[in-house]
Amino acid sequence: MRNCEGKSSMFQVFFPSILKFVIIACLTLIFPAPTLSLQSAINVWPKPILLLWPKPLATFLSPNFTISSPNHQYLIPAINRYLRLIQTEHHNPLVTPSVNISTSSPPLQTLTINIIDLTAPLQHGVNETYALSISEVGATAYLTAATTWGAMRGLETFSQLVWGDPSAVPVGLYVWDAPLFAHRGVMLDTSRNYYGVDDILRTIEAMSANKLNVFHWHITDSHSFPLMVPSEPELGAKGSYGPDMIYFPSDVAKIVQFGLEHGVRVLPEIDSPGHTGSWAEAYPEIVACANMFWWPAGSQGDDRLASEPGTGHLNPLNPKTYQVLKNVIRDVAMLFPEPFYHGGADEIIPGCWKADPTIQTFLFDGGTLSQLLETFVNSTLPYILSLNRTVVYWEDVLLDENIKIDPSFLPREHTILQTWNNGSNNTKKIVEAGYRAIVSSSEFYYLDCGHGNFLGNDSQYDQQTTANSGNGGSWCGPFKTWQTIYNYDITYGLSEDDAKLVLGGEVALWSEQADPTVVDARIWPRTSAMAETLWSGNRDETGKKRYAEATDRLNEWRYRMVSRGIKAEPIQPLWCVKNPGMCNTVNPF
Repeated sequence: MRNCEGKSSMFQVFFPSILKFVIIACLTLIFPAPTLSLQSAINVWPKPILLLWPKPLATFLSPNFTISSPNHQYLIPAINRYLRLIQTEHHNPLVTPSVNISTSSPPLQTLTINIIDLTAPLQHGVNETYALSISEVGATAYLTAATTWGAMRGLETFSQLVWGDPSAVPVGLYVWDAPLFAHRGVMLDTSRNYYGVDDILRTIEAMSANKLNVFHWHITDSHSFPLMVPSEPELGAKGSYGPDMIYFPSDVAKIVQFGLEHGVRVLPEIDSPGHTGSWAEAYPEIVACANMFWWPAGSQGDDRLASEPGTGHLNPLNPKTYQVLKNVIRDVAMLFPEPFYHGGADEIIPGCWKADPTIQTFLFDGGTLSQLLETFVNSTLPYILSLNRTVVYWEDVLLDENIKIDPSFLPREHTILQTWNNGSNNTKKIVEAGYRAIVSSSEFYYLDCGHGNFLGNDSQYDQQTTANSGNGGSWCGPFKTWQTIYNYDITYGLSEDDAKLVLGGEVALWSEQADPTVVDARIWPRTSAMAETLWSGNRDETGKKRYAEATDRLNEWRYRMVSRGIKAEPIQPLWCVKNPGMCNTVNPF
């Protein structure tokens, strides 16, 4: 929680005329009042850092309600979108708000937006702070933001404050808000199963509504290469599932533009040198162990050729590997303006590289597999940096037990590591080594877990017991419930200085058992749980976890997302929503 001095400074910049709210804000943090609760009134998700609403009063929205703002190429489409939503949504809350319609407040005519820095680009660390004021008197509400992107967050909050038919909006309300973590993302794998452009756009739109700001696009893998790279067209033409399952440059441009209009960065990942079997359809000479059965008969776990079906690793000893890969990197950097480039580098399987004759010779002459990876990184990372990109790798490049590289090959100022194993322990290892971290711990943030193993012909299921039920039949089971996600603290066990190196987190939907038919339900509303914890935290002003209080709010938010076209799965029966507290494990009465 930010201190009162910081709030005072921000208020002076935003709203000199309402500086009196600063004193109220500071006193509220010390002596929280019951009237600040939105449970019995209106719902905003994620919960703002600070919301003041001393009296539960509201007024009607004028039929001619408008939004005024400075001109900005990405803000204007957002304003038009929110204006349509505000005028037509007429959200009917599941629990009727305990709000009085003011007889003295005029209908709200205008939301006026002021932005301090109109030129700030959408990139990591951009200021998303905003303040929203809706007075009891006057027909104008005010939204002031540090940047365009903060204004978009404030617009979303305002849209959630409007409900009913005719539309009503609270008055005498003040919000000051800013995220705790700068990186709040969703990773979607489009290689194992293909997702249409509309599915990606819908996901980005839902992310924006939840104040998430990074769409991590895991575009390629061993299973397919669905991206048409202009300088290497054969990769997509031969490595995709078919001509109707390719993302063309025009598709990428549409997705990137849509992201900018929703305040969501699109971060591309071209995984390499592992997970590259699909490259062999165009260039078999640069891929080791391509199109082989992943677990040869009689082999042990360490001798398998891939972590799952779909073999193939780029060969670091073949000069052509770098000719092709650098063309891909250059074109991806041109297609995606995002300053981060995700290079993957996860799950290098010893058996795959050992299956290649040239690598066998290298190892016979005294070389090591870790040296192979060092060769690969040292041949590609400088090129990525030359394109003015910061490199993101999965944690394996530093923490894998068998194949990892010396930190001297990974400049800390230009490298970010994304953690997915061993929970907070691996996060701690990364930041203690001096690297910035993105947290995607599979124990908490993997959305595909708990749906059973996707392998066929698996004899372990041919038994009349429940031996496989405990973990959902998958390696990372059980299913990650929204409460599991909500209660995860991504800086757990870290010192204050080390915690500063944690940029934020991402949930991940790997697509072995997901495609467009289930994508909404797999992602939402569980990802909403992460969205709130990374935006305003999972604790109240006293430091107590607020998951009990969050349940009713998340039910309402899920219901509203569904009305907006996101097929989010339910978290409780409707009866629980209609009878608050009755489905809790502890009687609150």
